[in-house]
Amino acid sequence: MTGVRCMLMRGGTSKGAYFLADDLPADPADRDDLLLRIMGTPDPRQIDGLGGAQPVTSKVAIVSRADGPDHDVDYLFLQLGVEEATVSDRQTCGNLLAGVGQFAVERGLVAAGAERTTVRVRLLNTGTIAVSTFATPGGEVDYRGGTAISGVPGTAAPVELDFTETEGSICGSLLPTGHVRDDIGGIAVSCVDNGMPVVVARAEDLGITGYEPVEDLDGAELAGRIDALRVEAGKLMGLGDVRGSSVPKTTLVAAPRDGGAVCTRTFIPVKPHPSIGVLGGVSVVTALLLDGAVGHELLEAGGGPVEIEHPSGKLAVAIEFDGARVRRSTVIRTARKLFDGTVFPRS
Repeated sequence: MTGVRCMLMRGGTSKGAYFLADDLPADPADRDDLLLRIMGTPDPRQIDGLGGAQPVTSKVAIVSRADGPDHDVDYLFLQLGVEEATVSDRQTCGNLLAGVGQFAVERGLVAAGAERTTVRVRLLNTGTIAVSTFATPGGEVDYRGGTAISGVPGTAAPVELDFTETEGSICGSLLPTGHVRDDIGGIAVSCVDNGMPVVVARAEDLGITGYEPVEDLDGAELAGRIDALRVEAGKLMGLGDVRGSSVPKTTLVAAPRDGGAVCTRTFIPVKPHPSIGVLGGVSVVTALLLDGAVGHELLEAGGGPVEIEHPSGKLAVAIEFDGARVRRSTVIRTARKLFDGTVFPRS
């Protein structure tokens, strides 16, 4: 049996298989078929593959050397289904991005610095460039450190992710519908794309408090309401028919109750997220900073980073926003190499 070179990494609060583009078939159809077999999809347990039976662990990062002077590597993110044999490139993933720079150094695509290394990453899903900075003492990647992030046990080395020019990265504008607030079936929503298309609504308008644990949100009735809302929002956002697509994400907001700036519950696309995505969090904070946006009145933010409460803890997002334009967004994540070797797909 022929195997494929692969590195399994935890990036932020996600886990995925990282590949060099040259190690995968060039034809997208052949590549996707191979990746589905590697992950063990379709199967709700993904028992015959690397997948972890939930969307946040059924992810793939494909990395290659850059072909231009303004960045160092290209990163293509693929979201693989769990129960359904789907492969989507309609979004990127800021969590797996947290491991892309280190993977590039480990594979020899980028030379490591003496103490720290900065890698400019072009996100092929959106066309934007992110900058990842991480520790490389002695010219080698060191995943050990004292930084803790919610949703991940223990600590690891910090990874600083800087985003610029992410407005409208998928939909073409920060406010894809042309409005700060829209009405969908009697539900007030704000649709924003600042690196990730997101539909923001008040939790109480969907019949929940917004403080429920993840397992209490994983029901068919709420999933149906979430899906109906995002399908209509997708049309308004210019995304077309989003049935079967992982975007837009839906985030329900409520007043903070644990010292953060706002409480959130996110769905991908209808399954409750155990935390919140990096770029999803950036887009949600951007939405809540807009006067008149849904949930704006709930935001309790000072002058520093905005701390988003989510089911696993908090995510701090720093945004430079002048009221009309997002200049820069910064998030601190961690990453860790889990194994490096050869994966053998099912036949």
